Amino acid sequence: MNDQPVLRLEGVEKSYNLGRPNETRVLSGADLRIHAGEIVGLIAPSGAGKSTLLHIAGLLDTPDAGQVDLCGQAMARATDAARSAARCRDLGFVYQFHHLLPEFSALENIVLPQLALGHGEGAARARAAALLDRVDLSQRAQHRPAQMSGGEQQRVAICRALANAPRMLLADEPTGNLDPDTADMVFDMLLDLVRASNMAALVATHNHALAARMDRVVVLSQGQIAPHRP
Repeated sequence: MNDQPVLRLEGVEKSYNLGRPNETRVLSGADLRIHAGEIVGLIAPSGAGKSTLLHIAGLLDTPDAGQVDLCGQAMARATDAARSAARCRDLGFVYQFHHLLPEFSALENIVLPQLALGHGEGAARARAAALLDRVDLSQRAQHRPAQMSGGEQQRVAICRALANAPRMLLADEPTGNLDPDTADMVFDMLLDLVRASNMAALVATHNHALAARMDRVVVLSQGQIAPHRP
């Protein structure tokens, strides 16, 4: 394993005022390192700051203090332009809800982020088709989201997240909106795709059975990250 992690959070702190006299401390010295080829599960009680942590790791928010390094680059205090470029180039996101663009087909939803990064349309369409084939959705390539089941939509969303071959995948309850059988199937495909590409992944879930299938599990509690102890 390469000594340099793909994602490094060190001493990350984040507080919110929310209009109250006393600020609310959400993260208090959170530390985390994730290496290439490693899938880490994140478990957190409701209100513990899981979304805040994912937003900071995904360069969608900035910490009050601490370090956020992505692919060896310090990003905590980088410019908005640099953070945006890193998100597009190095990060993939999967959410509980698929957030596919309804007016575009499955294939087009996967092509668009590649075009945004400057890839040619032919190469983008070829990669989109290959990803759909990996998740057994070649026959749905020209279908729009409304014509697909929830599990199919989420598989397309996973393909979209991987379209630009990111170094790091961030997933927030990626199967939380699916029935148990579909969730297991979709999660298997997600794990297979991540492992095949040797990317790093941080997957937040309330499902302990799914978390147990990852390489390791951490828990966020009282603003800090610690190994999960079953």
